Amino acid sequence: MQITRQPPVKHTLEPSNHPYLSGPWTPLQEEVDVDELEVIEGILPDDIDGIYLRNTENQVHQPLGRHHPFDGDSMIHQVSISGGKASYRNRYVRTHCFEEEQIMGRSLWGGLMDPKGTADRPGFGAHGRLKDTGSTDIIVHAGTALATLYQCGEAWQLDPETLDNLGKAPWGPLDGISAHPKVDEKTGELMFFNYSTHAPYMHYGVVDRTGTLSHYVPIPLPGPRLPHDMAITPNWSILNDMPLFWDEDLLKRDIHAARMHEGVPTRFALIPRHGQPEDIRWFEAEPTFVLHWTNAWEESDEVVLEGYHQTNPMPEPLENMGEHGHMMAYVDEHSFESRLHRWRFNLKTGETTEERLDDRIVEFGMINPDYLGQKSRYVWSTTTRPGWFLFNGYIRHDTETGASQEYALPEGVYASESPMIPRKGGSAEDEGYLVTFLIDENTGTSQCAILDASDITKGPICRLALPHKLCSGTHSTWVERSQLDADKAVRRQQAAA
Repeated sequence: MQITRQPPVKHTLEPSNHPYLSGPWTPLQEEVDVDELEVIEGILPDDIDGIYLRNTENQVHQPLGRHHPFDGDSMIHQVSISGGKASYRNRYVRTHCFEEEQIMGRSLWGGLMDPKGTADRPGFGAHGRLKDTGSTDIIVHAGTALATLYQCGEAWQLDPETLDNLGKAPWGPLDGISAHPKVDEKTGELMFFNYSTHAPYMHYGVVDRTGTLSHYVPIPLPGPRLPHDMAITPNWSILNDMPLFWDEDLLKRDIHAARMHEGVPTRFALIPRHGQPEDIRWFEAEPTFVLHWTNAWEESDEVVLEGYHQTNPMPEPLENMGEHGHMMAYVDEHSFESRLHRWRFNLKTGETTEERLDDRIVEFGMINPDYLGQKSRYVWSTTTRPGWFLFNGYIRHDTETGASQEYALPEGVYASESPMIPRKGGSAEDEGYLVTFLIDENTGTSQCAILDASDITKGPICRLALPHKLCSGTHSTWVERSQLDADKAVRRQQAAA
């Protein structure tokens, strides 16, 4: 394992016993390149050919106010796999905010736990005073990796192969974009949304295969909302208006405090992919909040949507956690009780029907990406350690039969969001692999692990040693090398035109 270390960044973070600045959430502050990772268990399958990217929060400077795990600076970790070998590298995302704090040598913005904001200068996102870290989501569109913030910052571009920072996406609208844009590889289009505290409160857009904003329309809402994710089918994009949003009276005093609004239903906006506001079909459902959808598809006269329904979106503070009790509950799936759920929207009658698909507490699910927007059968969800935002295992759901498989990681070992990699030449939907990063608090190390997606009960079939212990984080993605090659061909055609 040959390690090349990058020049260090300035950092002022002090050692802390904060639950999300220590243990598996201890920030990592070095950037390295490793030419070939050592296989420490099993055999790395030689039919995997692509790149795994994971976005993590790594606080660089001492926080100005109370720290929230989603405040940290974005660091992207990459494992590139081909021909039975793997390499690794990691890089901070050099947002404007990251660069300004590097110049000043300290934090300039507060975080999510400060309702009125604590900042030395104007902030960003729907909240208005936050730091644009780009530390929530990571996807690849048109050959470029995009790191995005859940509260609507810029889309920060990186080369998925080198992790070179490429600046902000030139097509980004004034109100930014939310995390969780969706890419349809069949058309090469990226669908996104944003939200804000000024009318019309939400927009929806489409970016084409060449990286050009081709469609951008308002989605009028009754007031400021806090949507987190969207879904797509070949003909529809699905947005939402849920009853968990900022308290309107407090917002008038510039205090951003979310609450559930009694008597307000969940609403879904189905808009044709290139539709106008007047084309939106609105559907109502039982009140809830949903962080993440797994898939959506069209079935006869219905549009079907699957995701994680929350039974208790505003949980009580966790006990014995002192000042951290509220924050700990809000990121604890066992507190807000997220379960796999299905909604059906009948385009003829305008009715919505719902059903629970699994009673276990799960979230952060993945599907076979070849089935995005198409009817799918399998979902690979993560389980979490109660009281914490830490993934400690997996459940493989068969949503057709109700059967499932489960795998629990050893105590003190935590996973990352784990994309499904379809097996080349495979015919079954569940034929392939899961790829993940593991943080082992028992040994103070991290590994890249591969699981058999058709039988997760076996646990990792291969583990590769990483050069340092990672900090935990949120989202990840997998991109096939063949897709990157196709995107390069499109760019060459553009350049020659």
